[in-house]
Amino acid sequence: MIEAILWDNDGILVDTERLFFESTRRILATIGIQLTSERFLELSMRQGRSAFDLATESGWQREQVTNLKRQRDLVYSKMLRKETRILPGVAETLKTLHGHTRMAVVTSSQRQHFDVMHANLGLVRYFEFVLAREDYGKTKPDPESYLLALERLGIKAPNCVAVEDSERGLMGDNHTSRATTIRIPDQRQ
Repeated sequence: MIEAILWDNDGILVDTERLFFESTRRILATIGIQLTSERFLELSMRQGRSAFDLATESGWQREQVTNLKRQRDLVYSKMLRKETRILPGVAETLKTLHGHTRMAVVTSSQRQHFDVMHANLGLVRYFEFVLAREDYGKTKPDPESYLLALERLGIKAPNCVAVEDSERGLMGDNHTSRATTIRIPDQRQ
């Protein structure tokens, strides 16, 4: 019996992945690194790596890369305030499930970004809790975030469904003792 649904955020609940890519692309371009959407997808969505690894591989020092990430975070936050959109059917689905199924969000987004993107959307009320990047040590595809969510819910993996859209998220879920996973393909292309 399914007792809970664990939702990814970016690309599942809200359309923000394009904004994260664009803000990262803009900042890397300032140091001469041209980031394509294909390379970004491979690094971030499949491998679970940072696109800023490209700066490190080009000889940029850790402190410099940290500063570049801060610049990206500022650009990304501005974009989130203006351009975050709920994906079609999400609000209706959450409203229908609310009160019948326990739900939580398990995201690799930083808490500051999650809060900005959800400030005026009205979706957070449907979830028992949100696990953001700062709430756990290792990000997806490591299963730590899902295992923590299961622990907080007090349920076992076979009684849970995870809704993901990326290969890296699916890999993390598959290590949580056989939780059921639903993959939502990217419909925006």
